[in-house]
Amino acid sequence: MRIEELSQKNGAIPEQAKEKFEELQKQLGLFFDNKNLLYNAFTHSSFVNEHRRRNFEDNERLEFLGDAVLELTVSKFLFLMFPKMTEGELTKLRAAIVCEPSLVVFANELKFGHYVLLGKGEEITGGRERPALLADCFEAFVGALYLDQGLETVVGFLEKVVFPKVELGTFSTVVDFKSQLQEMVQQSNSGVLAYEIVKENGPAHNRTFVSSVTLSGEVLGEGHGKSKKEAEQKAAQTAMSALKKQTPKG
Repeated sequence: MRIEELSQKNGAIPEQAKEKFEELQKQLGLFFDNKNLLYNAFTHSSFVNEHRRRNFEDNERLEFLGDAVLELTVSKFLFLMFPKMTEGELTKLRAAIVCEPSLVVFANELKFGHYVLLGKGEEITGGRERPALLADCFEAFVGALYLDQGLETVVGFLEKVVFPKVELGTFSTVVDFKSQLQEMVQQSNSGVLAYEIVKENGPAHNRTFVSSVTLSGEVLGEGHGKSKKEAEQKAAQTAMSALKKQTPKG
């Protein structure tokens, strides 16, 4: 079957829904050549069950494809961004990025729940806010985008939605950046690392911390966190980025 023939079944969705999908494409700055792929990505099985005579197709197959595309693109990004990470650390970080709770965050930020085609029963029981449904929808959208426009466009989409969070250290709690920074410093014999909590904010039950990391007295980076350990990890990540920029390529 050719790609342009995929999801032909979903060409007859309600006109009101088509208008919403036009809004979504404008919001994302992404315009599908095969609109049926886009509709398919947001079609839940409950909608299919209530419209059997119209031969709609749900998004489960696109979800399967999107899952694989996400694993590949995120893996490549992490491989290039963190050259000092071990295979085990890369695997843990990738798992934190593509797990259901993270995918739900991405989907909610894009308001994907607003566009899902649901059956009446699923709608009444709050399906638009169900985590598994939102995570599946995000994966299905990635799969649809890949089929419609290729891997490069998917990477461009993730560079706006997912990768900046990795760079900000959102998933840093699963990776030991302090150990990586220590290894970098030892390899270059460039000095002694020291961490210091330089600020504490908020009441005791909701306190945040700011940590700085210095190399032989020179501040390399700062990090914020809800615990001292998290703040130090993020400071170490910032310091690693600073050191990499100082290291000449070649």
